[in-house]
Amino acid sequence: MRIAIVAESFLPQMNGVTHSVLRVLDHLQERGDEVLVIAPAGDGAPGPEYVSGALVRRLPAMPMAGYAKVRVAFGAVPKVKRILRKFAPDVVHLASPFELGWRAVRAAHSLGIPTVAIYQTEVPSYAARYGVPFLENWAWQRVEKIHLLSDRTLAPSSFAINQLRGRGIFDVEMWRRGVDTQRFHPSKRDAAWRASIAGVAPDGTPRRIIGYVGRLAAEKQVEDLRVLADLPNTKLVIVGDGPLRPTLEAQLPSAYFAGFQGGEDLARLVASFDLFVHPGEFETFCQTIQEAMASGVPVVATGRGGPLDLVDNSKTGWLYTPGQLNELRSYVQDLIGDDAKRAAFAEAALQSVQGRTWSSICDQLVRHYEDVIAARAPLALA
Repeated sequence: MRIAIVAESFLPQMNGVTHSVLRVLDHLQERGDEVLVIAPAGDGAPGPEYVSGALVRRLPAMPMAGYAKVRVAFGAVPKVKRILRKFAPDVVHLASPFELGWRAVRAAHSLGIPTVAIYQTEVPSYAARYGVPFLENWAWQRVEKIHLLSDRTLAPSSFAINQLRGRGIFDVEMWRRGVDTQRFHPSKRDAAWRASIAGVAPDGTPRRIIGYVGRLAAEKQVEDLRVLADLPNTKLVIVGDGPLRPTLEAQLPSAYFAGFQGGEDLARLVASFDLFVHPGEFETFCQTIQEAMASGVPVVATGRGGPLDLVDNSKTGWLYTPGQLNELRSYVQDLIGDDAKRAAFAEAALQSVQGRTWSSICDQLVRHYEDVIAARAPLALA
């Protein structure tokens, strides 16, 4: 089939949206589908023209206030409509739609092209974290309009589905994310790297590594990890980059900041953690939790959003009450201080993600494409 993917963010910007789009492109290339990606232009370098066989069409974009590396595309609906009319897709895939996605869903609707919208980012809730809480209602209205106009909405967690249904968006189905269990695997654990970063405790035993992976941005609430900074015989490792890195380095002077990591380097670092922590409350899924579990690392995360589905409380990790940092600290102490319990949680975490391949997840996505195309067929004949 012919598929247009409209991505709110894309290469060279690497985040959860980009990651999932790249996996989808790999799958569609293997199937032999024809794919067009419409995405914001990057800053400086133009970015690749083709990715996994798909042509990438860039639209002019501006940096997001407070987060210059995130680009927001602009351009009127007619421009997107012209691109879609020329490509003539069977279906339009809206990846985390908000600004560009709002233009694209209207363009596709006017052309009679079915759309599948992927709810992946809780943009409205970011408003307060970025100091503009008065924009939250407006942002939710935008999200509602996009998904009500789409033929089908896919959400990655039960929390996200319930959130959307609570706002009157009822045609929502579950579409999770895959995880590469070959790349993320306990065998990648690097004893030499652990020793160089964490060293040993006063009693001569290796320090335990508490790790976080993700953007260093306001919505991730990485500053909450300050309650772990003074835990004895531990080393806090922060993997990722973003606008808050200088601030966080000042707030967490004893932590090791590894910067952005990808590929095998990321897999090696994650497998070298003893415990993975994620304090963000606005995760619709949280792919890094799956990657930690596939690496045989138990998780402590906030009990809201995507982690509710991913973390089996008291088996693969712990979920703490949002905002209750004393619980975060207590749960981390519980697992860091008990090697046997941590090993049991790690094994359960590893087993919990087996079978979640990107191939099977993307096959599900293609079936959703086929469903909305078939549902539109009688309308086209009328």
